[in-house]
Amino acid sequence: MSQPKYMRMEDDTSDVLNPPPYCNASDGPLPPQYQPYYNPPGARTNNEPVFQTSQTIVITHGQPISEPDYMAYSIFTILCCCLPLGIAALVYSVKTQEANRVGNSISAQKNSRMARNLAHSALGIGLTFLIVYIILFVINSTKMGN
Repeated sequence: MSQPKYMRMEDDTSDVLNPPPYCNASDGPLPPQYQPYYNPPGARTNNEPVFQTSQTIVITHGQPISEPDYMAYSIFTILCCCLPLGIAALVYSVKTQEANRVGNSISAQKNSRMARNLAHSALGIGLTFLIVYIILFVINSTKMGN
């Protein structure tokens, strides 16, 4: 099989466009960037199998904690008092339950406090509207009676 003859391109082109000439080992030494790398004597080669011991990873969750979640209180405020604040209190109640289950005490305390405050606010708003409604009803009924 005959070897192809490579010729250099015109001199005005850059060296990037001119590949290095093809050469055999019999043609002489290769340029340094094309010489194969040989491991030093006594070094391991990549052909040998590598044995690696398996490692066991144990994931432990924290102890479950029991911050109050105010779930029933939140549901009561949804049904009887102020729907928007009751829903927000319910969301924080669920977050409290999740934090209790995982064992995240800081998040459980924060979410529990927020659920309680929202439920108290919903109850306060609901009672305020109930008292205002009763007062207006009494005033209307006394005007009708006169």
